[in-house]
Amino acid sequence: MSRKSTRDHIVESADQLFYQQGFDHTSFADIASVVKISRGNFYYHFKSKDEILDAVINLRIADTTKMLGLWDEKSATPADRIRSFIDILVTNRADIKQYGCPVGTLVSELAKLDHVAKADASKVFSLFRGWLRRQFLQLGCREDADALAMHLLARSQGVATMVAAFQDDAFIHSEVKQMNDWLDKVSKVPA
Repeated sequence: MSRKSTRDHIVESADQLFYQQGFDHTSFADIASVVKISRGNFYYHFKSKDEILDAVINLRIADTTKMLGLWDEKSATPADRIRSFIDILVTNRADIKQYGCPVGTLVSELAKLDHVAKADASKVFSLFRGWLRRQFLQLGCREDADALAMHLLARSQGVATMVAAFQDDAFIHSEVKQMNDWLDKVSKVPA
């Protein structure tokens, strides 16, 4: 197994800091401090914060693509694959309670800043949307596949926002159960 490069450590640390502190509130010095490198060494790898943001977005796209591939491999049915998406709210609830959804918070922040990278950050949502659409198509929801994908994305984002606001574990479990019950009904709709 290869060791991670300094550049990889910078990107991973920036990803975590952008999630926890926000893009706008994270400085070069913050990232350099976490990675434990000098500013000069830092600038050797990245000339601007926007370059780091691009690398973070690309990391998130790669990580999401890998996760979706693993869900495809491990689950035999489209309904089970969709459940993997729903259950991520419970799996990541500690981080969601503290910081919100990593995708939603970055997209929202970049939109508020009217940052040029806001469309690129939205690509992670597009990955989820396309993947969910394919799962609903496989369930036989031909005409509604995209609408169902968007509904589930929107609901999961709403749940993440409310969990971050109210810090309520019971709420997240209740919502995940309701989403799974909804999926059971959608799965039984004749094609």
